[in-house]
Amino acid sequence: MQFKLKSKRKVIINITSLIDVLFLLLIFFMVTSSFLEQPGMKLELPSAQSAETAKVEKLVLFIGPGGEIIFNDQTVSIGDLEAVMTNALPTVKEKTLVLKADKTVQHGTVVTVMDIAKRVGLTKLIVGTTIEESQK
Repeated sequence: MQFKLKSKRKVIINITSLIDVLFLLLIFFMVTSSFLEQPGMKLELPSAQSAETAKVEKLVLFIGPGGEIIFNDQTVSIGDLEAVMTNALPTVKEKTLVLKADKTVQHGTVVTVMDIAKRVGLTKLIVGTTIEESQK
């Protein structure tokens, strides 16, 4: 008697569906993850030990030791500053303000001026400093 030899089947695991599920999970987590952006005014602070010269058109604001405000060679009160800045804004290409305040000026005055600048629509604020001489 002769028996038929059955051929052995090779077992193959089909992982295509597993790969699809992994890719779907990966896409799901990438889409649902959130990236937090810190709101606030962006400042460009020049280093106090080295200085860079930047040419900025017209918008320069000085705050003196007594709190007097000079905007583009014109003395302005803090109440009129917003209107004066709004009138000066369309005349410049770059919406940049250079703020130079005396080191004895109260912090609140500087913050108020920065807030007015942001409300008016200035996109860039540069805080002016002097070069710090190295002590030997």
